[in-house]
Parts: sequence; structure tokens; C-alpha cells
Amino acid sequence: MTTPASATTPQSATAATPSPAGGPGGPGGPGRLGSLGPVGLVLAGGISVQFGGALAVTLMPRAGALGVVSLRLFVAAVVLLLVCRPRLRGHSRTDWSTVVVFGITMAAMNGLFYQAVARIPLGPAVTLEVLGPLALSVLASRRAINLVWAALALAGVFLLGGGGFSGLDPTGAAFALGAGAMWAAYIVFSARTGRRFPQADGLALAMAVGAVLFLPLGIAESGAKLIDPVTLGLGAAVALLSSVLPYTLELLALRRLPASTFAILMSLEPAIAATAGFLILDQALSAMEAAAIALVVAASMGAVRTQVGRGRKKTAALESTGLEG
Repeated sequence: MTTPASATTPQSATAATPSPAGGPGGPGGPGRLGSLGPVGLVLAGGISVQFGGALAVTLMPRAGALGVVSLRLFVAAVVLLLVCRPRLRGHSRTDWSTVVVFGITMAAMNGLFYQAVARIPLGPAVTLEVLGPLALSVLASRRAINLVWAALALAGVFLLGGGGFSGLDPTGAAFALGAGAMWAAYIVFSARTGRRFPQADGLALAMAVGAVLFLPLGIAESGAKLIDPVTLGLGAAVALLSSVLPYTLELLALRRLPASTFAILMSLEPAIAATAGFLILDQALSAMEAAAIALVVAASMGAVRTQVGRGRKKTAALESTGLEG
């Protein structure tokens, strides 16, 4: 699962990227050939996140869903704090309240998602989860065309549930939808945190908050299993694959890649998740489930492109009146 496209574009419907201090390239950014590198970084980050999620599923029999989340948040927090070394002084009460809420949202998003993948396949879980950012994008745009994207997404959900979620565990589906709601909130609070903290300092602090809050739940469920060397090693691998590595890759990509392109690429997450589930967990999809995922991916891409087009028209209008800048 993953982490907002940038601190200034919450409508981009992504959950897997921290909010960097520097925004992505604008219209005058790199050309098509120059953007191949950043595109590769984003795709590598997405693959890392979803294969990390698949690895987490294999770890759940050893540590439980709450234990896996605790290990992921704890290890990621330690790594990010060591790398970022965020400054603790000089922040206002509003700054700290923002980062605390961000951390709570992050912990809730991960906890709900891992409860979902413990019950339903990875591909359908990510497909349901991505509805949260998609809804945020549609609501932020307020354009009639977004009714089309919403209808496509609903059609995908209907197919995914076999006309009533008879093919999926209802509890798992509910957890995935809850994770999607938290993903949308995560995007909003990541944007706010990115505006208040330099670089990835806010992300590191929020990850620490989430780890501290979730650790008691992991200990209550798994106890001493969490310090088993094999479990700890696999948990560290999940943290690196699902948090540290993709965040780093996406931060590098966003320095040269327009946020709109980034968001469209992130819309492929359900398809990547389905592939990871098939290769690692042997979770094959039916034709109906594959069609459902394709519909939700198309809806996500369409919503992002609509929002980007609206932004470009607004910029052009400002330029024509001489009001921009």
C-alpha cells in the first residue's frame, strides 16, 4: 500500500508517496525521453509496495495481521528517523497536531488493509482500497464527466463482488473499503504535513507516531513471536519493500516527473497487486475479477486526467488574462 503524490496535489489519488518539500516538475519539465527514468522509478516503487504486501501475507501465519503492521511501522520508523533526523524543536502546536493525525491515519490505513488481505486476495483488496482516493479525486473535481468515472468504478466493484460480494469475504471487503477511506484521509494530511515540515521530516515523525500507537496491538496479538529472528527479518523486509524503498524511489521520481503523470501511473496499483498475488500467493483471478480491476483502473486514470485537464485550462485562462504569477 502506499503513500499522496505531492504536498500540493491531494487530488492525484495516490497513497504511497510522502509529500516532498520540492514539488514535481511543471509543464516545462522534462521531455518524454527524459521522463523515462522517473517513470521507471515510480513503477519500481509500485512493484515494491505490492510485492511487499504479498510478502506480508505470507508472514501473517507467523505474526498475525496486527503483528505484521507493527513490525512494518516500527522498522520503517527507525530507518526514516535515522535517515531524516528530523528536528524536534521549533514546531508549533498545529504542526504537531497535524503530524500526529497523519500518523494515526497511517496506522489505521495499514491496519485495516492488512486485516483485509488476511481475508481476501491482494488484487481485489487493493482495487477496493483505491476507491478512497478515487472518490477524493471525483469530489475535488466536481465535474459532470466524473459521474462517468464513478459509474465505471461502481461497475467494477459490482463485478468484483459477484453482484453482492458473495465471492469475497464481506468482512475483508469492509476492511478494504475502510482502508480506502483512510487512504483518502492520508493524502489530505500528508499534503498538510508536507507544507509544514521540510523534506521527509514530517513523514518520519508521523511514521514514529503510527509505530508507537500500533505496537501495543501487535504485542497483544503476537507477543514474543515479534522478536523471533525469522519473523523479525521478514518484517524488516516488508517494511523496506512496502515503505522505505518505494517512498525513496517516488521522492526521487517526483523531482523530475509531473504529479499528473505520477498519479496516472499509481492508478495501476490494483493491476500490480493482482500480479503480485498471482506470482507469490498463487491467487488467480477469474475473468470477472480481472474485468472489475480493469474498470477501476480505467476509472482512476480517467478521474486523474480530468482533474489535470481542468488545472491546465485554469492555468491557460489565468495566462490569457495576465493574472498568473
